[in-house]
Amino acid sequence: MDIKKRLIIYNNLTIIVPLMVTGIVALIFIFVSSKFFNTNITYNDFKKVSIVKSELLDVTNDIAKSGTKSIKGDREFQKYLTEKLSAVNGKIIIIKNGNVEFSSQDLEKIDIAKSLRESDRKLKNHLQIDNIYYSIDRFPLIFRDGTPGKVIFLVPSAVRSNILKNFIITILLTFLISFASMSVIISYIFSKKILEPITLLKKATAEISRGDLNFRIVESGDREVRELCADFEKMRIQLRDSVRMRMKYDENRKMLLSSISHDLKTPITSIEGYVQGILDGVASTPQKLEHYLKTIYSKAGQMNSMIDDLLLYSKLDLKQIPFNYEKTDIVEYFNYYISENEPELEKSNIKIKLENDLKNSKYVMIDRERFMRVILNIIGNSKKYMDKTRGQITIFLRETNLSIIIEIRDNGCGISQNNANKIFNRFYREDPSRNSIDGSGLGLAISKQIVEGHNGKIWAISHGTDGTSIIISLGKIANTMDKRGNYEKNFNN
Repeated sequence: MDIKKRLIIYNNLTIIVPLMVTGIVALIFIFVSSKFFNTNITYNDFKKVSIVKSELLDVTNDIAKSGTKSIKGDREFQKYLTEKLSAVNGKIIIIKNGNVEFSSQDLEKIDIAKSLRESDRKLKNHLQIDNIYYSIDRFPLIFRDGTPGKVIFLVPSAVRSNILKNFIITILLTFLISFASMSVIISYIFSKKILEPITLLKKATAEISRGDLNFRIVESGDREVRELCADFEKMRIQLRDSVRMRMKYDENRKMLLSSISHDLKTPITSIEGYVQGILDGVASTPQKLEHYLKTIYSKAGQMNSMIDDLLLYSKLDLKQIPFNYEKTDIVEYFNYYISENEPELEKSNIKIKLENDLKNSKYVMIDRERFMRVILNIIGNSKKYMDKTRGQITIFLRETNLSIIIEIRDNGCGISQNNANKIFNRFYREDPSRNSIDGSGLGLAISKQIVEGHNGKIWAISHGTDGTSIIISLGKIANTMDKRGNYEKNFNN
């Protein structure tokens, strides 16, 4: 429920509930009054009271219209008043110069005396005569002979005055108390629905500000408050992930610096040794000097290659290298690579071939230059670890419903199955004794980043001593006709 709806419901309840409580109390009051005090308070009773008051008002108005408030004929006046009050079973008492001039026939002397006594009071009072309650009203008169007087009206009352008064007071007090109580209860509930989740949110933000990013923000309360908590929870998760990522990057940088420093130390040490040998005169012949200088040049080139790989890896890791995707015929792409690199591999007694099993589609979107770095790294890695007299590298192309699968398999020394996919970690070498092998240790890590930059996947499968397969999965696109000339032009660019 949102705050607006809750506010509307609570405001309505603040009025409806007191009215319902007041109605129930009124019914209980009427029941108790009729049951224990023999007093009926019904709609007809109130209607009768209204009629009586209306008749009395008519009588007093007729008297007031005389202007001088004088009575021209006593008998006529008595008859007039008697007829008016007879409709409501009322009674009259006419006082002239302090004496009773006229009274209704069924009034006893004691009733007249009570009526006179009650009429002299300033407040309106009621009088009980023969189990009937009468309200007493008086009106001043001036008789025909100039004598002052007054007329006293005894009008039947539907209920006792104190009962009616208590009823009205009870109803008003009940409504006011229930309204005030309901307002307090509604305010408490409404504030609780808002303050509790805000208190929890405040506590969570305090914990987050102290660095506890694992303190979960619970979604509670109304819709707007829950949405606020959800937004803060998303912010907390993003902040936690960013902090973890930053810590991971810091750790990776430290490891990277440590590893690259270790790997750079070997060629630097060799260069220092050969330079020292030249300075000490060890290279006493032109042949030795040439050998030393070539070794120094080779080690310097190795260091330069390692630094280039490190820079490339760092840029890929920070996503600072954009990819220039082009629609590429993957079969022609590998045929071109094989034709360019087959002679070089033959010098190392390695044969390379392509087995194409693509039937439906052969097109992918790749950055041709960056993806060529992937192929060079994988095949270069196979070449370095080739331990067979006749090496063999086979490139298999096959497809699934959505992807083109590229498998590059060699018959080299292989790796253990448990460590197959660790080869994509930076500086990873399964056998520490292989540290003497040239390379930065970043080739396959770079290949993984480039493939994942193409929204693809790369993994390794070990065949034991029979070699290793590196498998790449790329999303395929529909067939279109490409001109070979344009392809070769774009590839060469």
